[in-house]
Amino acid sequence: MKLLSSLFRSRSPRAFALPPDVRAIAVGDVHGRRDLLVRLLNEIDALRTADPRRDDHLVFLGDLIDRGPDSRGVLDLLVARRASDPGLTILAGNHEEMLLAILDGASEHLGEWLRFGGQECIESYGLSAADLMATTPEEAVERLRDAIPEPHVALMREMRDTVALGDYLFVHAGIRPGVAIEDQQAQDLRWIRAPFLTSRADHGVMVVHGHSISEAPEERPNRIGIDTGAYASGRLTALCIDGDARRFLAVSS
Repeated sequence: MKLLSSLFRSRSPRAFALPPDVRAIAVGDVHGRRDLLVRLLNEIDALRTADPRRDDHLVFLGDLIDRGPDSRGVLDLLVARRASDPGLTILAGNHEEMLLAILDGASEHLGEWLRFGGQECIESYGLSAADLMATTPEEAVERLRDAIPEPHVALMREMRDTVALGDYLFVHAGIRPGVAIEDQQAQDLRWIRAPFLTSRADHGVMVVHGHSISEAPEERPNRIGIDTGAYASGRLTALCIDGDARRFLAVSS
């Protein structure tokens, strides 16, 4: 396994920046890759220790769970980290939304979620999709509730939809173009692709997002996408913003 840290910096035609002595590091979709997350956090912690800031933010863009092999390990790690990192903020992705809906009784979506990456998630909790689907929907939901520790559920319920810092807005999926930030709907913030990905509109902020996979980080005049498909590609990416400069950090298996 090789650690990658891209040192190139970039600036868009319009200057976007954070306030002085404020740094933000955003982490793309982890999707159950605890192994990559541990290595990326080591890199981030080394950076923060060597070059501290008065106000240091670590923002996870959602989709911590599903698809990859260790959703439980990812949530264990972040439950523990939240107690010691005051700059940590975790956003809700569509995968967390789906699991919480099922835990709240929407058993009709269980099969869809399992096909959508939930199978790998429940296996990390010691369950099997075949066993769940062999029971009644109500019993399947009860087994899920029993298997997932309460601190994991609490962490997902406390996830936010947005973080605004300086000229940057951090979200999971994106925003609805032409709609004021304060009027955005959770459905769009967690699920949108088109028309957000193709929009050339000036959103008034630089939107940093995950959700839509690209081989490498996507920098556009109005958005930066950092979901590099960790569960399949073996590459987990973070964006470090410091003043008006940006750089990417990544680990790769």
